[in-house]
Amino acid sequence: MRSVVRGVELGYGLTNGDEPAFVWGHGLTSSRAREDEGLMLDWARLSSAVATLRYDARGHGESELTDDTADYGWDQLALDQLELTSQLGINRYVAGGASMGAATALHAAVTAPDRITGLLLVIPPTAWETRAEQVDQYAKMARILDRYGVDPLLSAAATDMAIPDPFAGRGLWEQSRADALRAADPARLAMVFRGAGTADFPSREQVASIGVPTRILAWSGDPGHPVSSAEELAGLISDAELRIASTWDEQRAWTDDALNFLATLR
Repeated sequence: MRSVVRGVELGYGLTNGDEPAFVWGHGLTSSRAREDEGLMLDWARLSSAVATLRYDARGHGESELTDDTADYGWDQLALDQLELTSQLGINRYVAGGASMGAATALHAAVTAPDRITGLLLVIPPTAWETRAEQVDQYAKMARILDRYGVDPLLSAAATDMAIPDPFAGRGLWEQSRADALRAADPARLAMVFRGAGTADFPSREQVASIGVPTRILAWSGDPGHPVSSAEELAGLISDAELRIASTWDEQRAWTDDALNFLATLR
């Protein structure tokens, strides 16, 4: 299904009902199709158990690209989410997401607190003081893509990019990352990297105003999604619970954890 949201056509999917209680946003460079591989969460289980809306953020998957980097700030992606849910008649919902999607959910919660009933934040990314180094990395990657395409990034991914601790020694993370880069259009990928450079969390004061039940799922060993981000969010949000996965078994338990959390909010 598709809908024009704030001037951009977004691809989306509804599962297990027409009035979802759970709205999910994927991470940077990902999509619904990429997440269906189940590397992070088992979407077959989640979607069959919980009425869910998932969509491809602007510039990703089946959704249209814009040429203004400011369109990709997480606050702007939150406005997309709020408008899409309004169009679909979803007035109150649990907002969740991974990385960029987690940040989008945070912005939705501070922008429209009357509409968000809970938050499921998975691998929160760098933010505030830790954001600058990541922004520099995104700018460098965009320049490489402009000049040389994806091959140098594939080489860097094979040798230099961190592997989250739960996936160490398994080859799954490396393969998924390489597949995503090979499938990407270089110009499109460069634009979303530049857009990510404009993004940050809401202010600490805004985050501290969030009063809904919140579950945070983080993993160790990933500087782009540092445990420090998850820990600070857990300290700022009054009704937050943090789980950190450092092993394969701990990360594989995330789907059960998410289902149990969502069940408490019905």
